[in-house]
Amino acid sequence: QVQLVESGGGAVQAGGSLRLSCAASGYTFSTGCIGWFRQAPGKAREGVAVIWPGGGSISYGDSVKGRFTISQNNAKNLLYLQMNSLKAEDSGMYYCAADSTLRCREPLYYKYWGQGTQVTVSS
Repeated sequence: QVQLVESGGGAVQAGGSLRLSCAASGYTFSTGCIGWFRQAPGKAREGVAVIWPGGGSISYGDSVKGRFTISQNNAKNLLYLQMNSLKAEDSGMYYCAADSTLRCREPLYYKYWGQGTQVTVSS
């Protein structure tokens, strides 16, 4: 049984930083795409940062490039998202996702999702 558990969300002022973590059980990160997605109320779920199998390629959403960094610890099956220079528009529920798909940027192709961790950025 695959389980993804996010942590690290919270409330922060604009310009601040947060580090999200995702712990996986029953799934090996190196076997497929892994990434972070977010969803704000009334908006579609969007890709924040994803890693292709093997970690050879990383993609960031345009709105977070230069501010967010995704990383992984394969030995511990942990995924991280370092978020700096946070803006109010970064607020939302952040989800960790994984799947053997190679369409890493597209949330519809992910089978496994965590419950999410809330990020609230006040301006």
